[in-house]
Amino acid sequence: MVADALSPARTGRRTSRAARRRELIGFAAAGLLAYAVDLAVFTCLRGPAGAGPLTAKALSFVAGCLVAYAGNALGPYRTARARTGLRTVAVFFAVNLAGAAVQLLCLTISHYGLGLTSQRADTVSWAVIGMVLATFLRFWGTRTLVFHTEGRDGSWTG
Repeated sequence: MVADALSPARTGRRTSRAARRRELIGFAAAGLLAYAVDLAVFTCLRGPAGAGPLTAKALSFVAGCLVAYAGNALGPYRTARARTGLRTVAVFFAVNLAGAAVQLLCLTISHYGLGLTSQRADTVSWAVIGMVLATFLRFWGTRTLVFHTEGRDGSWTG
């Protein structure tokens, strides 16, 4: 029994689970920081700077993406081999744009398709349901399309 618990297969699975947990926590931390920057930049641009809502959101989105990229590159994926150059950043932005499109699609379906037009329904569809689905997409895209780790047996996210 004790020998079975210490077998290489079991030890490898535990190490693999721990690595996945660290990756998820690092990804979440980078995402939360990026969200905070996005919100702060948007709020500052809309308030004191007097920018329009679309300009403020576009600039805050770019700022949040840059923070998310840096957080992931220096955090959970620091040992991963990223594709080099601007292509990596462009793919990262594309993945994040796809995530934003998922959130917008959730809002569109809820508001116009289902007729749930209250501010609360809009917030839940975009910021809760849309955020959860977009986070799954962003996690998969970040680990699969942007950062690549040698020796990984495919993507465990799908």
